[in-house]
Amino acid sequence: MRRSLASAALVLLSACAMPPTGVQRGQQTAQEFNMDSRFGRSEVVLSRVDPDEREEYTAHHKAWGALVRVADIEMAGMKPHGDADVDIFVHVAWYRMNEQELHQTTLKQHWHSKTDAWMLSSESRLDGDPGLIGEPVLQQEPDGPRMPAQFPTIHLGGSGGGGAGPSDGSSSSD
Repeated sequence: MRRSLASAALVLLSACAMPPTGVQRGQQTAQEFNMDSRFGRSEVVLSRVDPDEREEYTAHHKAWGALVRVADIEMAGMKPHGDADVDIFVHVAWYRMNEQELHQTTLKQHWHSKTDAWMLSSESRLDGDPGLIGEPVLQQEPDGPRMPAQFPTIHLGGSGGGGAGPSDGSSSSD
């Protein structure tokens, strides 16, 4: 009885310690890649981009860290295509430094396994706001001067002894 319990525990432990499958490694690589992208670790990021795509990837991400700031990245799902290809869907919350308005964009990243090393082979905007990965964006300037972002000041004390009344200096006489 003891021996069967010990062998069952050994089987359970070995099942828990099994290495991830190819697609699971691809998903894990994509997750690490996107976190490194968020925090500006460009050397690490570029090492995971297919060498044939690095120049294009660099051109599409040149604004990151300077004009575009990434606030959050969240893995939204994946779609495997066999054991060597997977599409990863990524939600990105970001803003332009000159606007301070939060944007949301969903990216589709295609990952391919080359000799057991997963590489990003393409990236495109699937949904959401354009401009995150270098798409041209038309920005319209306001027509007139911008009003101050505060409420008007109200003076409760009048000019003659602290009573509530007009604060424009006029007085009433009987």
